[in-house]
Amino acid sequence: MYAITIPEPGGPEALVWAEVPDPVPGEGEVLVEVAAAAVNRADVLQRQGFYNPPPGASPYPGLECSGRIAALGPGVSGWSVGDEVCALLSGGGYAEKVAVPIGQLLPVPDGVDLAQAAALPEVVCTVWSNVFMVSHLRPGETLLVHGGASGIGTMAIQLGKAIGARVAVTAGGPDKLARCAELGADILVDYREQDFVDEVLKATDGVGADVILDIMGAKYLERNVRALAVNGRLAVIGLQGGAKGELNLGALLTKRAAVTATSLRGRPAAEKAAIVAAVREHVWPLIADGRVRPVVDRTVPLSDAAEGHRVLEASTHVGKVLLTA
Repeated sequence: MYAITIPEPGGPEALVWAEVPDPVPGEGEVLVEVAAAAVNRADVLQRQGFYNPPPGASPYPGLECSGRIAALGPGVSGWSVGDEVCALLSGGGYAEKVAVPIGQLLPVPDGVDLAQAAALPEVVCTVWSNVFMVSHLRPGETLLVHGGASGIGTMAIQLGKAIGARVAVTAGGPDKLARCAELGADILVDYREQDFVDEVLKATDGVGADVILDIMGAKYLERNVRALAVNGRLAVIGLQGGAKGELNLGALLTKRAAVTATSLRGRPAAEKAAIVAAVREHVWPLIADGRVRPVVDRTVPLSDAAEGHRVLEASTHVGKVLLTA
């Protein structure tokens, strides 16, 4: 088969379409013939040499894909050759084939075509696990999403609205904010021109956000704590603004607030399977009835993954960038 390899870390040109050995599905795995894969920030970090795959994972980038089951490994039941699926991966999505543990496999939801389903697993599992399983967002609460126009952001807006929360977002510029509003965002903050703490507090009559989903890390840490409501929960899932910041524990104590930080790629298989099962139970029905949908900005050929990375790094997109086989 062919896959995107990274002979040496570097810019988008470091991604090389090359012939490699076919993967073989092991115990409890299926072989998926890839129809599409999605581009994620983690793939960019891996290309740059900053985010190696966990032990035992495929060396090729790609944390989510869609396709058809081509073969079943030993001990697999409940799935058949030819089934249309999408999958949460530890790596290997940028390839013609990938082996997937069945605990990380999902059927393509009703109303979504096979290619667009590649835009779902990583973002839905990230949002559901952090905003709902860890931070326990409830109807009537306020959710603040940083990077509202990103793949994660566009999904968080929709899921927050679907459960009856009020959603605030930060994004860069009026065009991106308009797209966020189309998806249901209630409070729109242009981080280039406005202070999100002031805007969120003003919009909530001084109460603040009950849950904050943060991709920035250190750069936003102090302001995120100020923007939290009493009993608020800050979920950090990215470090685009740095890894080391100063945390005012006194402010947390006063607000009885909590800070969590999680990643998805390196979790044990059992934890990933539990998240995938929760997503299938709670989110797939919302997609099937049209209340939640993947947001795809554009698609490029899988063999030209470098162009997909350029699009992501330019940050002009809204939603997901897909690589199609």
